[in-house]
Amino acid sequence: MSHKEVEIILTRQLASYLTLPAFIVDAAGTLVFYNEAAERVLGVRFEETGEMPATEWASAWSPTDDAGSPVAAETLPLMIALTKRRVAHGHLWVHSFDHSRRKVEVVAFPLSGQGERNLGAMLIFQEVGH
Repeated sequence: MSHKEVEIILTRQLASYLTLPAFIVDAAGTLVFYNEAAERVLGVRFEETGEMPATEWASAWSPTDDAGSPVAAETLPLMIALTKRRVAHGHLWVHSFDHSRRKVEVVAFPLSGQGERNLGAMLIFQEVGH
């Protein structure tokens, strides 16, 4: 892992203990971690993907709406939390690396450090019935 703010390191540690899927990006939008619960939904271990830029992760799981239309990266709740610095939530479908299509409910929130430093954002999500 490259140099990260201490708050991101601690958030990653917290996420590793959560039973809900969690996905963390830094201030540049780079994926820095997702936990074991997220691995089960996304169909691939974090150790296999590693860190990836926003342009890559925003399309890696091919997020779509209920009608199957692609969701634009800038309208993804995680990107809203990151760029607009506010909580965002919604439902979307992801195509996991194991080739299954899963509907997830998501909530994303900005990560701010002392002095209002923009540290990134975190997404908590849960698979919902089809």
